[in-house]
Amino acid sequence: MREPEPDSRRRRRANGTLETRVLAALHEADGPVTAGWVQERLAAGLAYTTVVTVLARLLAKNAVTRRREGRSFVWMPAADPAGLAALRMRKVLDGEQDRRAVLASFVTGLPEGDEQLLRELLDRAGGEEQ
Repeated sequence: MREPEPDSRRRRRANGTLETRVLAALHEADGPVTAGWVQERLAAGLAYTTVVTVLARLLAKNAVTRRREGRSFVWMPAADPAGLAALRMRKVLDGEQDRRAVLASFVTGLPEGDEQLLRELLDRAGGEEQ
């Protein structure tokens, strides 16, 4: 059996690329959408099952939510892009043994402007709790 020509081999996408594209499509939507809508929006020749698998993975990561409508689900992003970035940061932090050391290293590595912004946000958050 002959090997396929290099041009006809399917190229693998980088990890997370498809998830990023699916999330971007959900953010462009006017509201909750079906997996079929996402599939059409991506227009990349993806199988419906591939889109559903990606959505299920994003659901497991708490990046999207879904609700049943009729016999299928409609999907929506769990948060805006900033909220999703914060979720990823928390997951990284949760995976570390020494949270204090990780946070200390993070803060000391921030540029001065970001460090000041973080201080202001922490002060504001502390004032809201009282």
